[in-house]
Parts: sequence; C-alpha cells; structure tokens
Amino acid sequence: MNKEQIHPMDVILKKRDGIELRPEEIHAFIRDVVAGKVTDARIAAWLMAVFQRGMTAEELASLTQAMRSSGEEFNASFLAKFCVDKHSTGGVGDKTSLLIAPIVAAAGLADPMISGRSLGHTGGTLDKMETIPGYNTQLSMEQFGEVIAKCGCSIIGQTKNLVPADRILYALRDHTGTVESPNLICASIMSKKLASGLNGLVLDVKTGSGAFMKTYEASEHLARLMVETGELAGVRVAALLTTMDEPLGRFAGNWIEVWECIEIMQGKQHPMYADLIELSVTLAGWMLCLGDKVSSPEEGRTRALELLHDGSAYKHWLQMVKLHGGKTSLFENPAAFHKPKVVRELKADRDGYLAGMDCTEVGWAVQRLGAGREKPGGPVSAHAGIEMHAKLGALLKKGDTLVTMFGDSEEQVDTAEEMLRGTIRIENEAPMKKWLIRTAITKDEL
Repeated sequence: MNKEQIHPMDVILKKRDGIELRPEEIHAFIRDVVAGKVTDARIAAWLMAVFQRGMTAEELASLTQAMRSSGEEFNASFLAKFCVDKHSTGGVGDKTSLLIAPIVAAAGLADPMISGRSLGHTGGTLDKMETIPGYNTQLSMEQFGEVIAKCGCSIIGQTKNLVPADRILYALRDHTGTVESPNLICASIMSKKLASGLNGLVLDVKTGSGAFMKTYEASEHLARLMVETGELAGVRVAALLTTMDEPLGRFAGNWIEVWECIEIMQGKQHPMYADLIELSVTLAGWMLCLGDKVSSPEEGRTRALELLHDGSAYKHWLQMVKLHGGKTSLFENPAAFHKPKVVRELKADRDGYLAGMDCTEVGWAVQRLGAGREKPGGPVSAHAGIEMHAKLGALLKKGDTLVTMFGDSEEQVDTAEEMLRGTIRIENEAPMKKWLIRTAITKDEL
C-alpha cells in the first residue's frame, strides 16, 4: 500500500479495535501529524486508543522510529567514536548527567547529551547548566558536533527541528489523560535519544516515592519496553532500576546542584555526596562497558571512579563549559556564587530516626522555592532550592538541622517549609534500608 492511500482515520479505527498496525501505517500517520494534516481531535483519539489497547513490540519500535525520523537527526559518524548517553526518568536532586558526560568523555567515548528542562516535581539538566553565566544550550547540530569532537561531550537542549512529532504528541497527551501510557513514554524518550546518533544508551529508571513510576513493577515494565525498543533499533541498551525515595546527593535546585558536581570533580569530600557518586560511577561504568572500553560493568565502575578522582573528568568538564561560552572562573569558589535572598533552616522537632518522606512532595517544595516553573516557558531561579543535612536512617537529635531552604521571598520559603514539615517523618525506629541500585536489565533479561 502506498503511503498516499493510508488515511489517518483508518489508522485510528484499527488501533481502536485492537488490530495491529503495520509499520507503514504508523509511519504515514506520524508523517501526516507533523505535516499538520491530522486534526488535534484525531490525534487525541489515536492517543487514547494506544492508551487503552497498548502496542506490540513491533508497533512500538515502528512508532519510535517514525518519531525519530520526523525531523533532523544528529549524524555522529564523523566522530569515529562509540557514542553513548544516559537518560533518567526523573528524580529530585538528580544531577548525575553533569558528572557522567565528562567521565565518559575522559574514557575516550563520545556523549552527545540532548537534555530537557524541569518537568513536574523533577529538575531539568538544561536549567542547571544555564545557571553558568554564558553557557549556551541552544547549539545547532553542526556546533553540537564541533564541541563533541573537541572535548568528547556536549550538553544541549532539544532543537525545534529535532523530533517535532514528540512535541506535538506530548502536548496533546498532557490534555487527554494519556501521559502515563508506558508505550507513549517509551516512544517519547527513545525517539529523542535515537535521534542524537547513539550507539549505546544506559537508562536510569527511577522507582519510589519521588519517581513518576511509583511502583517497582511499573518501573520494571517501562525499563523492559525501552531496552527492547532500543535494541530493535540497533542500539545497545541497558536499564538500571534505582531507588528515588529521597533527594539524591546534598542539594536540590539549579546552581547548587552544579556547585555540588564541581566540588565532586575537584575531589572535595562531603558525606552527603556518597549516593550521588555511587549512582554516577555505576551508570558511567555501564556506559563504558557498552562502548567496549572495559569487559564488565564492575570494571567500568572502577574506571569511572578513577577518572572522577584523578581530575580527568573535571578537565573535560572545563573544556565543555568553555566551548559553550560558559564562565569557568566561578568554579574556583562555587559557593561564593550562591546568593539566595532568603535562607531558612528546618530543624528536627524530636529525637529519632529520619524514617521517610514523600520525595515527590519534597520536589514540589523545591519548585515552590523558585527552582521550577509555575507555567511552561516561565523563569526559574538559579539560587532557589534545598540542602539536605541527613539521609534516610540517620539518627537525629531534637534541634538538628534537617533541611536548609533557599528562596527568593519569605512567602516562598513559608510555603516550602509547610510542605517539608508535612512530609518528613522522624520515628523511633530506623526504616528498612533499600538498595540504591535495585537491578539491571539488558536484552538478555527480556
């Protein structure tokens, strides 16, 4: 059947009735969507049909490929290196990208990292990078490639011509109650990653109170979908299921997360950095393994830790920031650049163990302080956020500082303090410890 003979309504009705769509039908539908030939009502109907009926592995692979090729793509072949990236499904204080990209570059691989902004209760890598004065996240594909060729990594935002199908579908998913569809989530994530010219991809799939997928079962299902979809596209993929029940590392915000990563790359020690370092070097270790720089993820973790500690990663970080126009002199004393208007401490009101929190609520508190957007396209504060002073299971005394809040106004801090007091729990018994990294899924485990 020629693509001219495939009518959008036929595609909608077939999916509504649970009939498997052929690859050419899916590709024709997505082409018509991007060309503006399908009404919003019909796109919405198709999204709901996918939500209700699901997709086969072949349909999902076809949808991902159709979205991937709906606009420009980054051709990384001229780099003559294995291109590998990491994607996180979103968490609070999750700034691993800032450490991983320079680690991978220092290992001799290329990391073309196309990142996003804050979404819901989670922070955005672009918002963090843009707190560095002068850092340009809006490079052309040609400029993107030039930076990677010189320093091995680059962190930019999605261009308007990269995977335009995703922007159209995502906007309507938000209005049709179909955001939670695992198939649509998978196609959205994987189409953008595949369009960045990857040979390998490591997925950090969060589970827990701070994750979009609240249950382990839902997170595992999404992880398997993404691994299978990537492998069908010819990309080597591994997914790690990781716990997100508390903010990762010491800070959650924008500049303060950059500050944290700079200190780690400079070799400075802080007890609240441990989980962030562990997750970062583990993810990077898998990336080195996929790129055949090491023989196992465990060997990769060891190598990644070496590159982090010996200054190699920091060297590549400085090169990348300079090539993007960023002001690196601030890194000599990153704490001095942090200038919030309001600082307030939240203290423990009793003795006991830090037993738990709704990490999503903590993320919303960070956003209310000004680190996130009130509406799409709105501004974010560089200096808003929180500093955590204890991890789950810590033994506390009444009066110990739990959280330091940074905001632009007393009103913002009042709101955040109320939210944090309402969710942080101190109890007589220590909580059961959960592993930070739960399991890894590769094509062999599908």
